[in-house]
Amino acid sequence: IDILVNNAGITRDGFLKKMTPEDWYAVINTNMNSVFNVTRQVIEGMGERGWGRVINISSGGGSQPTPQAAAYCAAKAGVIVYMRSLAKELAPHGILVNGISPGLVDTGFDPLPEEIKVLHANSLPLKRLGQPEDMTPGYVFLASDESLFATGNAYSIDGGMTI
Repeated sequence: IDILVNNAGITRDGFLKKMTPEDWYAVINTNMNSVFNVTRQVIEGMGERGWGRVINISSGGGSQPTPQAAAYCAAKAGVIVYMRSLAKELAPHGILVNGISPGLVDTGFDPLPEEIKVLHANSLPLKRLGQPEDMTPGYVFLASDESLFATGNAYSIDGGMTI
């Protein structure tokens, strides 16, 4: 494996006082611990070849938290800090580690009610939700040799959510 994209995410939104430990651990394990578990399996081979790309998908919620999403935001912030630490550790071995922090992307699988999506879209400078194809150029750049001097960055592709 030369290019790894860590892209996992679940949420169990709600007030913290109502969150069960099982829900907390499910979010942390899926959204953050999975990044460690998978990355650990591929970095040795990347280092032996002196070339590799690790692209971690975080979220705008990792840098601009929202109410009732404490576990999700904590996990995605953890992914960003983990990515930056790993970038420093692995750069001498030819492995670049970066991230993409998307905003709300309309994948068709989001359980949010349509009125919430519209409210969110209208709050953005671009006045629309992201589309899967909006993310593609970021992935392609980070996976390519054009990113040879980029490591430890969390690129926001979020319609202006975090500005």
